[in-house]
Amino acid sequence: MVLGVLLQAVQATEAAAEPEVASLSIFELAKAGGWIMIPLLLLCMLAVYIFVERLLVIRKASVKDPTFMDKIKDYINEGKIDAALTLCRKTDTPYARMIEKGVMRLGRPMNDVMVAIENVGNLEVAKLEKGLSLLATTAGGGPMIGFLGTVIGMIQAFFNMSNAGNNVDVSLLAGGIYTAMVTTVGGLIVGVIAYFAYNYLISLVDKVVSNMEARSMEFMDILNEPA
Repeated sequence: MVLGVLLQAVQATEAAAEPEVASLSIFELAKAGGWIMIPLLLLCMLAVYIFVERLLVIRKASVKDPTFMDKIKDYINEGKIDAALTLCRKTDTPYARMIEKGVMRLGRPMNDVMVAIENVGNLEVAKLEKGLSLLATTAGGGPMIGFLGTVIGMIQAFFNMSNAGNNVDVSLLAGGIYTAMVTTVGGLIVGVIAYFAYNYLISLVDKVVSNMEARSMEFMDILNEPA
């Protein structure tokens, strides 16, 4: 009984002796960065929106139908042009729209057919890459805005130090340096997120383009096959 009371007393003493650890929430950290954190937050939200929206569009465009070209070949050999066009319109993918344009040009010189397919392909690639330039701009602009906040914070710190005269205190410099460091971190976070998102989306677009090129070449091979 006595031993238990002593142990409780020792634990209470140790708990009282432990200093309180200061904590800082993300909101307080962002608030310390000043108004520069507002455009950084907007850029971060923009980058996330573009990434999610483009990811859904590109994934939809990358869906493959392994029987699509076989059906197109059968329809063309059987002279069922309308059936081939209907299949292309039901298949909502970039390569299907390319093949549709090629089927519509049947009977014309092969160069005309190829040019028509390439033109549609260029338009489809432009649709897939819509917004990616803005994402790349965000990747480069985020760190630059963060660096602007760094410069503003350092100017603030030196301004406070010059006004203090001989009574320079660390607390006078802390606010400006705090702002400088927080905005630097915020800008780098936005830049890293946008940079990796951009490169990932570009890699997905490249895969879709490769599939489009393969399907267009396969279509041209079908037209060049001897009757």
